[in-house]
Amino acid sequence: MATKRRKPRTWSMFGDVKRKPSPYEVVSGKFHYHFRRDPAPFELDPNDPINQWYLRNREGSPLQVEDWEEFRDPYKLTYKDYISTQNDREIHVDALIDQYEAADAAGRLNPGWVNTLQSFFVPLRFPLHVLQMTGLYVSQMAPSAYISNCVKYQGADDLRRVQRIAYWTKVLANAHGEHLAQTDTAREPWQSAPEWQPLRKVLEEMLIAYDWGEAFTALNLAVKPTLDALINVEFAAVAEANGDQFLAQLFTEFSNDSRRSQDWTQALVHYAVERNPALSGVFAGWLDRWQPAAHAAVEALTPLLHNAPHPAEPQVVSDNVANRYAEFIEGAGLAVAGHART
Repeated sequence: MATKRRKPRTWSMFGDVKRKPSPYEVVSGKFHYHFRRDPAPFELDPNDPINQWYLRNREGSPLQVEDWEEFRDPYKLTYKDYISTQNDREIHVDALIDQYEAADAAGRLNPGWVNTLQSFFVPLRFPLHVLQMTGLYVSQMAPSAYISNCVKYQGADDLRRVQRIAYWTKVLANAHGEHLAQTDTAREPWQSAPEWQPLRKVLEEMLIAYDWGEAFTALNLAVKPTLDALINVEFAAVAEANGDQFLAQLFTEFSNDSRRSQDWTQALVHYAVERNPALSGVFAGWLDRWQPAAHAAVEALTPLLHNAPHPAEPQVVSDNVANRYAEFIEGAGLAVAGHART
């Protein structure tokens, strides 16, 4: 006797979608079960501090749409996909390091350029670590795992930069003096050098932007794209002009990570504004605060690149960063606050 074929069924949590969920959806969909959960996010007293924190800074954020679960990362990355992709990129970076170490590239650098690296490159571990910390906070507070996962991968990208900077700092120290790898060599300018203080100020203020929407805006729509343009593009160009091909190639490689971050950021802004047009004004209000501070931080750092043997003009660097930033923010459907595109 012929048996009747049963109709395929999907997971009930995804609704009547009449298809098998993709691996991306399986590991992301409705993972944040605690968002808008009544009476409180977590199974604790509603007045417990952690419940009050989430209710105030996530459910209470002005950045709200009816449903965040339809947002999708343009790359639809799972953890497995991310690890596979970045493993290939790390193999490439390892090969670069092996090539340039074997050629004693660090030892052949102009001493004047090494001084520039000491003042600009070596302290970068501090601001990049703050980008990672803020990203992980946004990931923790985001209303959907489709958003949280994007920020987690972004944080891993920033950690990747910190690790490579730390490694190459030691290589430079082996060639030009152990003082380059000492903690105070990085910490002193970060804490005291006037060129670093505007960036330090905006980053420390970003660490206490607790509303998840404002933290996302400050990080992904203001500070990170501005700083990435300075480091990954402008610094890479100055490195090449000063005969440092390794750092030029390394930071050009990091531009791939930044591009992925900007793509999902633009996608999230479009998703939010399409569903709630009033959010355009919410983003604009936050950007009025964070954009000028990020731009001022870059302007303060540009003289450090002007001190290189083959210098970059501070105004040119600042304008280049502003133009790249304007292109990015306009791609998100938003506008530059306080500085017109040149």
